[in-house]
Amino acid sequence: MAWVEPLRALHYDEAVAGPAQALASPPYDVVDDAQRAELAACSPFNAVHLDLPVDPDGGDPYAHAARLLDEWCAQGVLTRDPEAALWALRQDYTAPDGAPMRRQGFLARVRVEPYGAGRIRPHERTHPGPKEDRLRLTRATQVNLSPIFALYSDATGAARQALAAAYEAEPQATVTDEQGTVHQLFRLADPAAVTVVTEALRPAELLIADGHHRYETARVYAQEMDTAASGSDMERPEEGGHHWALMCLVALEDPGLTVFPTHRLVRGTTPEQQEALAAALRRDFDLEEVALEDVAPPPGDGLPTFGYLDSQRVPEGSRDPAGGPRGASPRAFHATLKDPGIVDRAFPDQPEAYRRLDTAVLERLLLSGPLGLTEEAIAHLDGLGYARDTDEARDLVVRGDYDLAFFLRPAPVQQVRDVAAAGATMPPKSTFFFPKIPTGLLFNPLSDPE
Repeated sequence: MAWVEPLRALHYDEAVAGPAQALASPPYDVVDDAQRAELAACSPFNAVHLDLPVDPDGGDPYAHAARLLDEWCAQGVLTRDPEAALWALRQDYTAPDGAPMRRQGFLARVRVEPYGAGRIRPHERTHPGPKEDRLRLTRATQVNLSPIFALYSDATGAARQALAAAYEAEPQATVTDEQGTVHQLFRLADPAAVTVVTEALRPAELLIADGHHRYETARVYAQEMDTAASGSDMERPEEGGHHWALMCLVALEDPGLTVFPTHRLVRGTTPEQQEALAAALRRDFDLEEVALEDVAPPPGDGLPTFGYLDSQRVPEGSRDPAGGPRGASPRAFHATLKDPGIVDRAFPDQPEAYRRLDTAVLERLLLSGPLGLTEEAIAHLDGLGYARDTDEARDLVVRGDYDLAFFLRPAPVQQVRDVAAAGATMPPKSTFFFPKIPTGLLFNPLSDPE
């Protein structure tokens, strides 16, 4: 079962800090240096100062975040709720086809548990670097700054119906992000409605959609705090704020739930690797040449399919994936697996749902095969890059920053569920759930109130 509870949130007092529009930021893992500077300039109280801290004096950034947090609380910039509540979140955004969409969920605190059936499941592997960064920040601040995004089944609609009353009130905060998504936060403290929501979630299994690093950080932090309290390596089942993590929970049945793909880029390939890749593509995939602007494959649920763009720079005089001589200009293809038996033989130890993943087929048959990218290289982005925007990925290859790119289709939500239910985890960056949950709408203190 999932232990979901209302929380005594720590949040901005807009009368002191200013409007929420200047205070919220995207999650840390999608903010680059230039955007961080822009956000930091919006307000001295913008959440990016805590979530991606930089000490202006060159000191420890995590200690700097902890000092800022203490100062903001002392100044009344941040205030803690006197009573626990759930927080309904409504997100209005535009789909890639231009259609208006609305996704609704709620923020709560969820008890940290080991991964397992009936409790909490991951859906993809993680990189090691961000986990260490988030752990050091959590140790210093003792606060969840960014919510984990998780999915649950609400087949009867009980939880969503109970949350509906919250949207009738004035929002506590409204933020419009750079993609045009309007995020509105509503407080729900009515005990009866809160009970309906939490009881509806009791039998639910939670599937982490975004924030695996943050959840794994929460588990390690909870274990560290228990060990420090007990003086041993034994976990203690006692309560405490450190046993809980901030989550935004969205029903799998929500019509606004959308998944986007993340494309793969590769650089530093040798002529031998390029030749081996071209041969593997010809052997295992049906190739259809397409215009550069059509390299992203259309959504579908048939055989694993992806787009492929080759810079054509190396090796000179060799054959391209279609078998012709390499030219001076990049060429784009749609590659569709010829026979599902190819992947069945390639990884018979994996469940059926995993073997039908575009990202899994790409990783096993091409990235870790002819291109020689090991799991460690993939984890540390050694020769591998990611891009969520099709135009950006295409331009990076055309101008020579990368040798080639693979363009993925979005994974259907049901496929994500099937892989997790089978006990498997997708390759890193297999999904991009849109829109993201902003940082700064509210925070979850991990220390118990005095």
